[in-house]
Amino acid sequence: MTTLPITQDTPTNNRLDDQVPYDPNRLLDALIKKFRLKNDGELAQLLEVHPTVISKVRHYRFPIGATLLISMHEVSGLTIAELRALIGGYGKKLATTPPALGEKKIESMKFINA
Repeated sequence: MTTLPITQDTPTNNRLDDQVPYDPNRLLDALIKKFRLKNDGELAQLLEVHPTVISKVRHYRFPIGATLLISMHEVSGLTIAELRALIGGYGKKLATTPPALGEKKIESMKFINA
C-alpha cells in the first residue's frame, strides 16, 4: 500500500476544528503527482471517467461521490480514509460555497458520510 506524505494541509485527526476545508483540487493534484500525469485529461483516462467529470469536480460543480472515490481507491491503492483526508471538510453535511463562486448556491453538492 502506497501512502502520500501528510502535509500541513492534510488533517491528522478527526476533530472538526482541525480539519481543513473541502478542496477537491488537493486530491486531484495529489493523484496527478502520484501517477506523474500531465493533466486532468490523463487522470480522467486513468479513472475511466469523462474529462468533464474531473473538470466539474475541480470547479466545485460536482462533488466527489462514492463511485468516483472508490475508483480513485482502486486505481491508487490509497485507503478511502486517506483519500477523504486529502479532500478535507468531511465533517460537515453540506459543502460550503467556495470563495471563488461568491454568492452562487451549490444545492446539489452533498457529502456522503460512510
